[in-house]
Amino acid sequence: MPGRPVSSPLKLDFPQSLAVYDDYAAAQKTVDYLSDNKFPVEQLMIVGTDLKRIERITGRLTNGKVALGGLLSGLWLGAFIGLIFTFFTDRNVLGIFLATLVIGAAWGVIWALVGYAATRGQRDFSSVTQVVATRYEVLVEHKSAAQARELLAGLPGALPNPFA
Repeated sequence: MPGRPVSSPLKLDFPQSLAVYDDYAAAQKTVDYLSDNKFPVEQLMIVGTDLKRIERITGRLTNGKVALGGLLSGLWLGAFIGLIFTFFTDRNVLGIFLATLVIGAAWGVIWALVGYAATRGQRDFSSVTQVVATRYEVLVEHKSAAQARELLAGLPGALPNPFA
């Protein structure tokens, strides 16, 4: 339809809170239960709230570990560039490929060590970071809220409906 605004698939027109959970699995179980009971689940949304950043320390960094990481990254980059170069030449393909591997490895080691030295010991560890929600809210389109609450009352282990 021309002139009609396209709504986002990540948006409900008039959402209402249906339930709040401490973990995603419980929110997913609610939506699955409603789906099993033929509720129009496209009128639901799970929203993670109260975000927190978690950083898991995976190890201590040393010059050797940093150099090894740079070497491996450089080898991958060198292999990629070497493969591209070999597509455009018919002479000494192996020599070109090996040269790009060596140059990539050297480049990777140099840049990794320079980057590590630039931190001046401020970050001598490696880590993995993830953003997670601490609460998960199931939202429902307002026109179907009563039906969803009625169905949820039949969910095994469900709490009494505070909206009844």
